[in-house]
Amino acid sequence: MDIVSRNRMMLFSGSANVPLAEEVGEVLGLALGQLELSKFANGELYARPVESVRGADCYVIQSHSDPVNDHIMEQLVTIDALRRASARRITAVMPFYGYSRQDKKVLPREPITARLVGDLFMTAGADRLVSVDLHTGQLQGFIQKPFDHLTAIPMIADYVADQIDGKIAVLSPDAGGVKRAERYARRLNDASVAFIYKRRDPSEHNVSKALSMAGRVKDKHVVIVDDIIDTAGTVCNAAELVREYGALSVRIAATHAILSDPAVDRLKNAAVEEVVITNTLPVSDDVIRLDNVKVLSIAPIVAEALQAIFMDSSVSEIFLGDNV
Repeated sequence: MDIVSRNRMMLFSGSANVPLAEEVGEVLGLALGQLELSKFANGELYARPVESVRGADCYVIQSHSDPVNDHIMEQLVTIDALRRASARRITAVMPFYGYSRQDKKVLPREPITARLVGDLFMTAGADRLVSVDLHTGQLQGFIQKPFDHLTAIPMIADYVADQIDGKIAVLSPDAGGVKRAERYARRLNDASVAFIYKRRDPSEHNVSKALSMAGRVKDKHVVIVDDIIDTAGTVCNAAELVREYGALSVRIAATHAILSDPAVDRLKNAAVEEVVITNTLPVSDDVIRLDNVKVLSIAPIVAEALQAIFMDSSVSEIFLGDNV
């Protein structure tokens, strides 16, 4: 008997960011797999693939947006269902990795929840994780199975370069993001790098204060870069500070736009020329309507990486080694 191997690639989406998943499928030439998603009266989540997945390579895309816990659980339940339905290989694609900021202990008796989330996906049956611009690279070390780290930095940097004519300074709004700023600077014609010394009370969430700056921004076009914009307090404080230091123009660039209240109002009123974000998380109409916001799609990046995983080729080559 001759047995012919017919690998199948199947793409499924949770409910968090369906437009992104559809766009990824369009780039890959795949329709989204049919998935029955529902919720019981008490809030428990239910997921079941409608079609056969036996022997298929399954990719489950879910952004961990608000409500974060529901969306993480929905992805876990979907992965468990696919595993029990005899999928050959399951890849959890999380453009934004929930709880990624809880990657270390700052106070005694704190959890390391980023590790817990990774353990949950391994237990559910994921064979591989894929995410975009992790809060810190050390998250990859929490996982015992392959973890592909994609990055939107080249795409954002190319867009910003087209918008600016003149000397550029890349600014990290805190000392921890200097390496990220250096990666941007290399792609922006070796722009200079500066950073802000920020003080944060570890007992309070989403509260920080910009105190001073290291580096020169006077008579330069400043690009403030971060991985996440949550309440936008950090980047807006940084924008005000660099204006005081004589910046010619100010732009904000970040991969993940969580935009919790009052972020939209802060960005709307911020003294910046442009805010550049991506669609790793769903972007509301209120944000899209802002004159100073530009949304870039990461669908081509994700699609190319998933194709490489399916074909067992190199993901790092796509990003020329920038995805570390």
